[in-house]
Amino acid sequence: MKSDNAIKLFENRQVRSHWDEKEEQWYFSIIDVVEVLTNSSNPRDYWFKMKVRVKTEVGLELSTICRQMKMKATDEKMRETNVTDVKSLLRIIQSIPSPKAEPFKQWLAKVAYERMQEIADPSQGIDRARENWQ
Repeated sequence: MKSDNAIKLFENRQVRSHWDEKEEQWYFSIIDVVEVLTNSSNPRDYWFKMKVRVKTEVGLELSTICRQMKMKATDEKMRETNVTDVKSLLRIIQSIPSPKAEPFKQWLAKVAYERMQEIADPSQGIDRARENWQ
């Protein structure tokens, strides 16, 4: 059984998370991830400006792929914060221009490329699954 609320560590920094049993998926604090990947002194402001930039440049409203959830803040009070699931978090990370985000972007590109190969040749997917299983 997964913990209802948990703190994940990334580079020894906390990322607040929540396991939703009904939806059977994790939700992560976007502000925490932004802080870890950008070293911003004001990750809330960074997130706000990033949403404006992405909407202007790409036309994507990042707010539509997240939701508000109460999580314990640094002052130990439960406060509303932007959270998102893993799929949407990976999309958000793609929009962060930071060297720390680059390994995630490279991994996403690799996985996407492998998936495209599997669509073209389904036997590759079976072979890859067999390798992962072993």
